[in-house]
Amino acid sequence: MKILNKDLKYVGQTFPIHDAPQKVRGELVYVSDLSLPKMVYAKLLLSPIAHGLVKKIDTSRAEALPGVIKVFTHINTPNKTYSRYRIIPNQEFCLEDERLFTEKVRFVGDRVAAVVATSLETAKEAISLIQVDYELLSVLSTPEEALLDDKIKIHPEGNLIYQYDYQLGEQALLSKDSVEVATTTRTQKVHHATIETHVCVADFNSSGKLTIWAGCQGAFGVRTIVADLLELSYSQVRVIKMPMGGSFGGKQEAIIEPITAFLAKEVRRPVKLIFDRKECIMATMTRPATSTRIKTWVTKDGILEDCFVDTLFDAGAYATSSVDNAYAMSKKICRLYRIPYYKHQSKIVYTNTPVAGGARGWGAPEIMTALEIHMDAVAKKLTLDLVEFRLKNLVHPYDRDKASHMSLGNARAIECLEKGAARFAWKERYYRMPDKGRYRRGVGFACAAHKNGMYGGFPEHSTMTLKMNEDGSFILNTGLHDLGCGTITSIKQIVAEVLDIDPSYITVLEADTENGPYDFGSYGSRVTYICGACAYEVAKRVKDKILECASLIFRKPKQYLEVDNGQVRIISHQQQTISYREIATTAKTKDNTDIVITHTYHGTSNPGVYAVHFAEVEVDTLTGRVRVTEYLAVHDIGKAINPGMVEGQIQGGVQMGIGYALYEEIRIGSDGRILNSSLANYHVINAPDMPTVKTLLIEQGGDEGPYGAKSVGEIAFVPVAVAVINAVNNALGTALSDMPLTPEKILAAL
Repeated sequence: MKILNKDLKYVGQTFPIHDAPQKVRGELVYVSDLSLPKMVYAKLLLSPIAHGLVKKIDTSRAEALPGVIKVFTHINTPNKTYSRYRIIPNQEFCLEDERLFTEKVRFVGDRVAAVVATSLETAKEAISLIQVDYELLSVLSTPEEALLDDKIKIHPEGNLIYQYDYQLGEQALLSKDSVEVATTTRTQKVHHATIETHVCVADFNSSGKLTIWAGCQGAFGVRTIVADLLELSYSQVRVIKMPMGGSFGGKQEAIIEPITAFLAKEVRRPVKLIFDRKECIMATMTRPATSTRIKTWVTKDGILEDCFVDTLFDAGAYATSSVDNAYAMSKKICRLYRIPYYKHQSKIVYTNTPVAGGARGWGAPEIMTALEIHMDAVAKKLTLDLVEFRLKNLVHPYDRDKASHMSLGNARAIECLEKGAARFAWKERYYRMPDKGRYRRGVGFACAAHKNGMYGGFPEHSTMTLKMNEDGSFILNTGLHDLGCGTITSIKQIVAEVLDIDPSYITVLEADTENGPYDFGSYGSRVTYICGACAYEVAKRVKDKILECASLIFRKPKQYLEVDNGQVRIISHQQQTISYREIATTAKTKDNTDIVITHTYHGTSNPGVYAVHFAEVEVDTLTGRVRVTEYLAVHDIGKAINPGMVEGQIQGGVQMGIGYALYEEIRIGSDGRILNSSLANYHVINAPDMPTVKTLLIEQGGDEGPYGAKSVGEIAFVPVAVAVINAVNNALGTALSDMPLTPEKILAAL
């Protein structure tokens, strides 16, 4: 267990994101900026209907267009199915139900054909010349419809992909005064809305080497999917992770990389495939839509006894990560509350709608929203204070997680709630006289839990190589994926702290499957906790080797030496120092020693990470519009490696969460058509509508992360929507739980 150190030089300080100057000057090279010799362009023909058979496809006019190199459809491409979600070979719960191009379309946006041409304009024109005759099939646009209609099968095996029945604890007799409460919450499909759209460049050269440049969350996962699909050796496929303009889970799966790679292999030239915003909304993936019914039995004085959860999970047209995602949802509630007996049933269902996939929080926002709406309802039915009711049931530090049977670590959920309620002046706000006029104010809060990595349910390790250059600077070769949030900077700070050298002397490389060490990728809130711990450990080993080399120079045992600001000195004689530069050069030239260490760090724990968010809203009862006026986010962070970036993550999570609560939804008609496929009519919350987001960081350390650090990127989003929803219900005296809370829904409730 790492001890929280109060006297740190670099960890705990705010440093700017490593590539901020390049971004400000417009000099950072993204995948869309790449231009290779003889590069050509691809464009996809996406299905305009939600369900049907391709009876006839005529590509002759497109092929005759000058500049068109080749047109691809299901007729001249592999019939092989694959899972774009797969991270490692032979991974569980990876249903291989997708093809590069299909003869049976299953949603508006399904891939029908591709054109490769010498220019993007030519490719677009050629796509418009392809003629397709479809045989229309009945559309199942909701999971309820898909389960009821067993005659229409979206996939041959049927519409029910998988069903869970998950139980934890022993069911006992309920107390005599037990109270039963039931609620149902619906969450919607939303778009990830990253600044950068999906784009990929691939090149298959004359030596048989396939190189892919991708803005992705897992380069090694992309490699395993592409290599196996195209029947290439892994040594023939190189994936280079490029700078990216956001992901939020939307680039976790290999959506366009297999297609781009296949096209490059076929035409033997570099191919660029870039999606516009409409294609991203339609044809990549969405946050899953869910319907969750929760029923609890609680003693009269507010102690949880039993909890039953039933979730209907809309996977969309292909399975991808939905089985894993739904299973993860079923394991999260017991990370937050002490519940003697817990049962979760879940059905994952195909529909003729856009494909669901990973999104920030990995199932936690959906289940925690349903849970915290329910907890408000329980407390109100028992006429208990909302805060006091939760304090009776929240997990304590070092409780054991019922699902994983591992310690929850130094879980500070109770401290987050107590300190947050005091800072927000919860009691004064909640118990004030209600508003009577047009504008109604209300307050709400929500507790949330998440994880730190994949340990306990999936292999969890990371490998890094740290080498010292001749001038005393360092290069850390990693499999990291910075998604634009500052991962590289925080890793630099960790290494700098161990080596006691300014972070500017450290270069951190990102994932490259040919030249870098293996890492699973950036998801599961694993990067700081697991990869950061790997950086910490490899830096410790390099520091030890530096001291060994200095020991030979000083002719002193290394226990008498210490590092200090890029040099080594004798502990009792501060004037006797030698610089890192001198140590590195002497080691190479006189001692035949290279200061370089490769280390694999294995995860051994997965504590809980906690947040409690408080919101005040103002509701206009005439228009149904909601404005969030004040916001406080309290986070059990363990130790903030870079407080400025932690606050930025929280502020960004709050902005996304408010949009999730009030505005954002991919609206789908009964015929499967997407009704808002551009940012002109898909509404995200803008900066002028944002409240000032105040943060309170609880830094108690005590877990296995570097310097006690825990995750923040996903948990920052998890409680936001439900804190806002609970505030709206407080303002209006309603029990709204059908997201998003649009003005129309609010006016209907009034």
